Amino acid sequence: MKTIRILTLSALVATTGLFGVAHANPKANDIVAVASSAGSFNTLVAAVKAAGLVETLQGPGPFTIFAPTDEAFAKLPKGTVEDLLKPENKEKLVAILTYHVVPGKVMAADVKTMKVKTVNGQSLDVKVADGVVTVNAAKVVKTDVSASNGVIHVIDSVVLPN
Repeated sequence: MKTIRILTLSALVATTGLFGVAHANPKANDIVAVASSAGSFNTLVAAVKAAGLVETLQGPGPFTIFAPTDEAFAKLPKGTVEDLLKPENKEKLVAILTYHVVPGKVMAADVKTMKVKTVNGQSLDVKVADGVVTVNAAKVVKTDVSASNGVIHVIDSVVLPN
């Protein structure tokens, strides 16, 4: 019985990734999984689910995501998030979310002042000044959160396409 408990615990540790053990499922460390487990992207993850983009962001990528925190979404006018999550606003939500995604894996060390084309087709203005990186008007507050299919850079505001 003791052996069964030890094997069960070992299996649990291996599949949940505790103690840095590699995941049996490669998707367990993708952008959606990393964002879900971080605890500060609950609104973003809910929006990704409502927009039907989970499978896309679990795909091979690589992707660079400028990820707004829950606090960033809270800065939007009252009722905006709830409105965007409604099924009838799915197209608008997809446009906003894909505006936060750049094809390829761009690490912080590679960032310079430039325009980058997003998955939705529009460009973001990335600026580097005095060691501070901004994406449009959003400040990058954490960089290089690694995922199996890309990288997440945390931003303090939601960026909106034209």
